[in-house]
Amino acid sequence: MIAGLSPEQIALVVAAALGSAFVRGLSGFGMAILLVPILGLVISPQSAVVTSNLLALLIGLVGLRKVIGHSEASAKPIAALAMLATPLGLWALSVTDPALARFLIAMVAIAAFVIVLLPKRAETFRPHALETGGTGVAAGVLTGFAGMPGPPVIPYYLRRAIAPQTARASMMAIFLATSIAGSLAALALGLMEMKDAVLAAILFPAILIGNALGGLAFGKVSAALWRSFAGLVLGAAAVGALAKLV
Repeated sequence: MIAGLSPEQIALVVAAALGSAFVRGLSGFGMAILLVPILGLVISPQSAVVTSNLLALLIGLVGLRKVIGHSEASAKPIAALAMLATPLGLWALSVTDPALARFLIAMVAIAAFVIVLLPKRAETFRPHALETGGTGVAAGVLTGFAGMPGPPVIPYYLRRAIAPQTARASMMAIFLATSIAGSLAALALGLMEMKDAVLAAILFPAILIGNALGGLAFGKVSAALWRSFAGLVLGAAAVGALAKLV
């Protein structure tokens, strides 16, 4: 047993880490949305969230130079509010029954897909302060509760007429901030266990490789194909979440 998991379970989560990191490298998001539900099959929801936040922090630091200067100005207030709201979500997770937590996390994945299917906004649209602030708070709560800051952040950028490079860098900057907040909050609240750190260390090489491969693919796809792939990722996560609930 390694980190409390059998060799078969380790193989499953390593494969999930590789695939979800490739998606992150290509789209700028999706790692947690795909990885947390799979981790939740073999470890508790709390450990899945903590491990995912640790991995997001590590891979976010690796790619920090690529997002600095390329993200939209809106990423700063969203990231700041998300960091402040993250402990609230983590506390909620700690007092929620594991079965209910798994159900709610699945609902988060489904909601992300549904929201992205909404009609794209006009090219002249600019989000108002309330929407930007609400996105930040929601991202923080979901970081703590589900390890998934993406559901409110992804539609904020993908439904607008901005370049994929800008959307991708903005989301990555926000996700790095939320992973820092999530990891620090888990540590402060005593919710991070040694086995979570060990599992993150085991999975990180797969995360690093998958993210690098996805990053190489990013520059070779058109904006239309990139957006289609992003929607497909969320759709796959939604189908997986539904299958898990049945």
